[in-house]
Amino acid sequence: MKVLNYIRKRFFSSPIDAFLTLSIGYLIYLTIPPLINWTLIDATFSGNTKKDCVAGGACWVFVKMWFNRFLYGLYPNEEIWRINFAFSILIISIIVYRFLNPKFKKYLFIFLVLPFPILSLILFSGGLLGLPTVDTSEWGGLFLTLVISIFAIIFCFPIGVLLAMGRKSNLPVIKYFSIGFIEFWRGVPLITVLFMAGVMFPLLLPSGTNLDKLVRVIIAITLFEAAYMAEVIRGGLQAVGRGQYDASKAIGMGYWKSHIFIILPQALKLVIPGIANTFIALFKDTPLVFVVGLLEILGMVNLAKTNPYWLGMATEGYVFVAFVYWIFCFAMSRYSLSIEEKLKTTN
Repeated sequence: MKVLNYIRKRFFSSPIDAFLTLSIGYLIYLTIPPLINWTLIDATFSGNTKKDCVAGGACWVFVKMWFNRFLYGLYPNEEIWRINFAFSILIISIIVYRFLNPKFKKYLFIFLVLPFPILSLILFSGGLLGLPTVDTSEWGGLFLTLVISIFAIIFCFPIGVLLAMGRKSNLPVIKYFSIGFIEFWRGVPLITVLFMAGVMFPLLLPSGTNLDKLVRVIIAITLFEAAYMAEVIRGGLQAVGRGQYDASKAIGMGYWKSHIFIILPQALKLVIPGIANTFIALFKDTPLVFVVGLLEILGMVNLAKTNPYWLGMATEGYVFVAFVYWIFCFAMSRYSLSIEEKLKTTN
């Protein structure tokens, strides 16, 4: 009886609730069973060619045969160990960071933000320490997605903080430069920014000057997302009470010291959901790099589906990519939630 009462109160407490419950239940009945049949029950998991797949179900053989390309793009097979090594260090460092003594955490954080990205780039690119050179045109798949996302996140956050502070500055030059920068980048579509960075910008450089396409794309995405990050952080700065500014001045703190130790920590604490949302949006924007010829994970699926031996397999590839994006976005969302709970941002 308790269960029936709970169901009645939660799902059938009014005619509208009953209608919505029945409608959603019917929609689930129409979609979930066929989806389970297609993805699991009637799907083909073993084999090496399209001919091994059974009609009516998903052909996961396509994903299996292209799995390495979806992860690493056109990166040479014999050099894939470099990518695995670098990301293994990153994953281990993140795990260790959660259990590390707080007084040592800052050193690991500095390592992950400063020397680690540089060492990783050397490892990925080669040309040093006896490693064969791998051109960035061969980078692709999930590897390229993560490289673009991680570097853009590392750099867009501090730039966004500076722009947010600049927009609230009392100095007209800094204030209006920050406003102009933010409004310019927010007013231009990302696909246009990437096209300009990848195609038009090299035409404006002096003859003989070359800046790698991937570097140009990362810079473009970083500046674009920094503008949105700045507005998120500015919202946090405005939410900090005026008394905090006055209190920091009363104890003799200057502008930078008061912002670093008092104002910014409180502002960032208030806008953790917004910061996480910006990072997730950045991660999901990476497929747009296809406009300049870079093949991240979705680009590799689009390349694979044009292979004459695998025509008609696009759906399986897109489902796989959607699942990968969901895993990373969900992980970022849960991590931001854990930070919120740890810092008790609602109190």
